[in-house]
Amino acid sequence: MKNQLAGQIIGIPVSRQNENPSSSNTSLALTHSKVDRKKKMMNRHEKKAYNFVQGIREHVRLGPKISETVKGKLSLGARILQLGGVKRVFKQIFGVEEGEKLLKASQCYLSTTAGPLAGLLFISTQRVAFCSERSIKFSSPNGELVRFHYKVSIPLRKVKRVDPSENVKNPSQKYMEIVTLDNFDFWFMGFLNYQKSFNCLQQALSQS
Repeated sequence: MKNQLAGQIIGIPVSRQNENPSSSNTSLALTHSKVDRKKKMMNRHEKKAYNFVQGIREHVRLGPKISETVKGKLSLGARILQLGGVKRVFKQIFGVEEGEKLLKASQCYLSTTAGPLAGLLFISTQRVAFCSERSIKFSSPNGELVRFHYKVSIPLRKVKRVDPSENVKNPSQKYMEIVTLDNFDFWFMGFLNYQKSFNCLQQALSQS
């Protein structure tokens, strides 16, 4: 019995004798390549998720109170739903010139003397515009209090430059400064997705 077992091979072969070693190495290399691609993809997704979460934190941090921020978001959401989308909101607020197309709408804050003002930044093929989420109180010349939405509209041809910046101590706090040809500057911050908004504006300016 021992002699019979001694003459037999027991186990699972790693490779067949007629298998080409080079093809095995190629398969192994392809497997490693796929793993590397998946790792890189996962890292990109993790980075995007991290940036998005940081954007939400920064957006909420700039609001006066969480309750006020939530009210503003609900009011904005209801308005968008009522009008049937951000394109119609943009058209109603600013009007649309012939051939003008909306490229992107981003939630952010505009820096004002009264503090950061939450709203929507619209980037179109002809302008960059901002409208506050909620109406603000304003004292008229006759002393009456009136409410209106704070609006900014800058034709792309009037934009001198767009400067990105960030807080040195906290790089997640990113800002976008828009300087006009007549040397007015507008500071935007608290973007949910800063990089996409900045890239979109840069592209719009390069094509205007």
